[in-house]
Amino acid sequence: MKVILFGATGMIGHGVLNECLGDERVEQVLAVGRSSLGIENPKLRELVQPDPTDLSAIAGELPEFDACFFCLGVSSVGMKEQDYRRITYDLTLKVGRTLAAANPKLTFVYVSGQGTDSSEKSRSMWARVKGKTENDLLALPFQAYMFRPGFVQPMDGVVSKTPLYRAAYAVTGPLIPLLKRLAPNAFNDNREIGRAMIAIAASGADSHVLTSRQISAHARP
Repeated sequence: MKVILFGATGMIGHGVLNECLGDERVEQVLAVGRSSLGIENPKLRELVQPDPTDLSAIAGELPEFDACFFCLGVSSVGMKEQDYRRITYDLTLKVGRTLAAANPKLTFVYVSGQGTDSSEKSRSMWARVKGKTENDLLALPFQAYMFRPGFVQPMDGVVSKTPLYRAAYAVTGPLIPLLKRLAPNAFNDNREIGRAMIAIAASGADSHVLTSRQISAHARP
């Protein structure tokens, strides 16, 4: 399959990229972003530009892609709702609508989050915005899947760009094996998310909104 990947420079996206490059089912990865990854791989192409939502440069190629793995996002910490919505909702839906119009057969996998509110009525700003984003993606004319991971463990030396998350990982890192045994359904790692995305793009899934546990299940061989 041919995959478009957004957010490859982030913690989750980097793990997804590694899994795509190592999986024989993936023929090509087009990484779209504002900066180059600095990686050389025969499977990898890059579209580097100030506005990652502008796909006009590859408009003629869009029907050839089988899947889009959308890992681009920001933390809501310290953000006003309008600014968070602009990045989380507006940017994502612009890409989603472009891809759905170009290729209704495409599979679109979106990294959301545990606690997202599908009713869009939560007191939590980020949960409402994520819920609206999920709902509108699911209404588009392609196969859309929402991933709601819990605590995501970075693997392969990948580091989160968010200072708060880096601090949390530094504290909890040594405890993760114990915590995973105590609450196995609350954890994923970025490798698992990548493997699950590839599996669902290849074979689909019964549910279009996947919990941490379901993500882990689809990641297994």
